[in-house]
Amino acid sequence: MIIPAAQHVQTLLASYPDFPQPGIVFQDLNPVFADAAAFRSIIDALNERYRGQFDAVAGIEARGFLLAAGIGYAAECAVLAVRKGGKLPGTVLTEEYDLEYGSARLELEVGQLPAGSRVLIVDDVLATGGTVAATARLIERAGYVTIGVGVVLELAELDGRGRIGEVPVHTIIAV
Repeated sequence: MIIPAAQHVQTLLASYPDFPQPGIVFQDLNPVFADAAAFRSIIDALNERYRGQFDAVAGIEARGFLLAAGIGYAAECAVLAVRKGGKLPGTVLTEEYDLEYGSARLELEVGQLPAGSRVLIVDDVLATGGTVAATARLIERAGYVTIGVGVVLELAELDGRGRIGEVPVHTIIAV
């Protein structure tokens, strides 16, 4: 019997109250990624939702890399690494964005794909949307087209979708 990705995530997701600070409930996807059947179901669900619509998949550091690698392999397409600031050599594009507790920046190497390439952005969690919105700006500035966003877990009360704009978002589960 094949178990749907959402059921895997609901069953395996671990919650840690008051981490990393009081009042925050940390939703830990590591047990989901550590389960081979669950991981495969997530990769399959995200890939299937956007099948045929993308030429490359962009994973956001760090757990987005896991998802992007799996989807890239399954879809036989290119994988882009969107890194935290200061970690890439050569010519890079940089985007600043706000976090729940401050600000940060993301970077993308230029010239990795032909102009106009269609890119799917993936990450583990959609919270406030700042990281995904910054990634979408990087993709567009690089001359590519963002066709959608795929995430495993959406923290719906933080309204991250509101910061992303018109880009379609597919979520395995929302809490």
